[in-house]
Amino acid sequence: MNTSEKAPRIIIIDALRGFSLAGVALVHMVERYVAGPRPQALLEGLDSAPDMFIGGMVGFLCSGKFFSLFSILFGLSFSIQMDAAAKRGSNFSMRFLWRGILLFAIGYMHQLFYRGDILTIYALLVPFLIPFHKVSNKWLLGIAALIFLGMPRFLSYAVFGNESLFGLPNGFENPLETAYGELLISGSFLEVAQQNADYGMKTKMDFQLLYFGRFYYTFGYFLIGLWLGKINFFRQLPTYLPMVKKGLKWSAIALVPIFALIAGTFATAPQPVDFSSWQHIFAFNFMDWLNIAMTTIIGCWFILGYQKEKWKKRLLFFAPYGRMALTNYVLQSVIGSFLLFGWGLGLITSLRTLYLFLIAIAMIALQTLFSKYWLNNFKYGPLEWLWRCGTYLKWQPFVK
Repeated sequence: MNTSEKAPRIIIIDALRGFSLAGVALVHMVERYVAGPRPQALLEGLDSAPDMFIGGMVGFLCSGKFFSLFSILFGLSFSIQMDAAAKRGSNFSMRFLWRGILLFAIGYMHQLFYRGDILTIYALLVPFLIPFHKVSNKWLLGIAALIFLGMPRFLSYAVFGNESLFGLPNGFENPLETAYGELLISGSFLEVAQQNADYGMKTKMDFQLLYFGRFYYTFGYFLIGLWLGKINFFRQLPTYLPMVKKGLKWSAIALVPIFALIAGTFATAPQPVDFSSWQHIFAFNFMDWLNIAMTTIIGCWFILGYQKEKWKKRLLFFAPYGRMALTNYVLQSVIGSFLLFGWGLGLITSLRTLYLFLIAIAMIALQTLFSKYWLNNFKYGPLEWLWRCGTYLKWQPFVK
């Protein structure tokens, strides 16, 4: 079937993507763009009780939740692109694989600023995602359930234990991490970029593939997004609103037993937490269940709020931010690292968490307003346009 008709853009997806990215920006800024244990010895005495409260609330409400929403939307976008190509009578699989290679290149450039870059991980997962487009919905949900139960994480721990894939020291506090923290404070951009390209990439892959298991959970979220695309969730949203309400209800109920599992497992686990015991692994797996439940609550709340005119107007504020998600995600790290690291303004040891939280809010607002202005004049964000040109290997229309 060949058609030149283009499906109308689903604005709620843009708004939800922008909302998710805003949560990611809050987490990264409050964590000082360290993407790992903060150098406590260098930050000692900086935060007071209000700062610790804000940091704790951002960690509890945002960390691991908005990233999850962002990942679900990546899987959803893959589904939409594959379906659109199928309606044109073409197969987008190899084009999407090439698109993933380009995303890895963009992500690796981003990695030089921020070692917690997620784009390279998304790109590495693309080859595994493509075959699942033809998998039935039951199998998609079944495999996602196995991932969320922790099967890949348990297998990884059974094989590797708590040993680094690259021979790096164990634990959150070690000489290499201390040296990295000091480098962020006083190093030049070239020195930081070199460390992020090598040591930073290795620590990220340890985090992704070993006991933290973020790599596997990310793929599970991709499958959920793919499933949402296959059932036309957002195009037939009124039909699925009862399911959304049930998801909100049961996820809220699930919080109580999950909290109990986390508290009980950590209370009886060997100390310190160094991933030398299976109890540590189970405890962190339960924490990921908490993230899943809260991600569902946040996502369902957004969807239900969007149905009310008053809240819809407020949530639509994030739509331009979401349409330029790639540009804004990379730009956040450039702004944050310049503000905090020694090669820029060097404020990492002088800005309290409260100020970082307020700076993040201001940055999100300004980026959103700039995105709205930009999209009034251009079809795509700068990085989105370059990515699109690279995907099709020809210049794409840019100016409206």
